[in-house]
Amino acid sequence: MKKKVKLRISFLAVFVLLLAVEVLIALFVHDDFVRPYVGDMIVTVVVWSFLRIIFPDRFKLMSLYVMIFAILVEVGQYFHYTELLGITNPVLVTMMGTSFAWADIACYAVGCVVAAVADTVMFRRIK
Repeated sequence: MKKKVKLRISFLAVFVLLLAVEVLIALFVHDDFVRPYVGDMIVTVVVWSFLRIIFPDRFKLMSLYVMIFAILVEVGQYFHYTELLGITNPVLVTMMGTSFAWADIACYAVGCVVAAVADTVMFRRIK
């Protein structure tokens, strides 16, 4: 099997596993730590792993781009972008978020660091 295909399968596995964890957290965890902080950290790794399926080659700035995207989403929440866009579906509104918080940005940063470290470790193993 080609290297890129193996990488895509690996990233797909990470994506599916972490997405399942995110869904389980959203459905069954209603605390003051795991859902708001761990969930926000994991979501950036989910986005990173999804992008890595599409771009399996080493992309050193991928985590930075995911962080910029996360910050833009958070700023959008500050300006209530779901209302501005006319989005009323409660599931979609929940997924997109409704309130700005600096703590969310910190959690996204931690998730992006985790993704960057995973990227570095994975590509060192391949060499």
